[in-house]
Amino acid sequence: MSKTILITGASSGFGKALAYRFAENGNRLILTGRRSENLESLQKELQTSHKIEAHISVFDVSVKQEVFDAVNSLPEHFRKIDILINNAGLALGRDLFQDAELDDWETMMQTNVMGLMYVTKAIIPLMKTAKQGHIINIGSIAGKEVYERGNGYCASKAAVDSLSKAMRIDLLAEGIKVTAIHPGAAETEFSKVRFKGDEQKASAIYQGYKPLSAEDVAEVVYYTTTLPEHVCINDLVLTCTAQANSFYTYKKN
Repeated sequence: MSKTILITGASSGFGKALAYRFAENGNRLILTGRRSENLESLQKELQTSHKIEAHISVFDVSVKQEVFDAVNSLPEHFRKIDILINNAGLALGRDLFQDAELDDWETMMQTNVMGLMYVTKAIIPLMKTAKQGHIINIGSIAGKEVYERGNGYCASKAAVDSLSKAMRIDLLAEGIKVTAIHPGAAETEFSKVRFKGDEQKASAIYQGYKPLSAEDVAEVVYYTTTLPEHVCINDLVLTCTAQANSFYTYKKN
């Protein structure tokens, strides 16, 4: 049975891979992000290749008014949202705490934490009406274990971990599932953004081992949505075989 899925940060990385994975099974998609050209291209491709309905909504999750305006203006037949995937997020900088830039911290907190809260707050009334729904928060292994120079990013993803637990408790009576997925190292544009366009530093992160791909993460997320109504995967940490935790990775010489 076709479902309606809203994916934040759908223009690249995990979000784009998720859009493809859900489209393969005929689901209706709401693709959101800041890059309209990327979203329009993805919308056209999915509608052509998988014959599905896809609505795009361009907004910045970190801007409260943009979030609520976008959700309130959804077309009527896209308003019964079955699954919300809070995927939008980023890391900026890899500095010691004492050297980190305040702007980086503020951007990460506003996007990774407040953005997730704004979007979820805006969507919950639509799920409460149906007395069902599934919220999937994309966290990070960085929210489970702090590593050197991770400070602000680790803190933001630890907040996602805690928020997921809080949502699960508070939404229990509404019949809404909450799943937190915490990927380890994954090769997307994540590191390029973190190192502010320095491709050499970004690519060096993944040398000597095979990291997760966006498709790997999308497959696991999709699986969590296929279980019986009475079953919920609450919390899941996902790494490549070479990674034991957030700071130990086996790299071949």
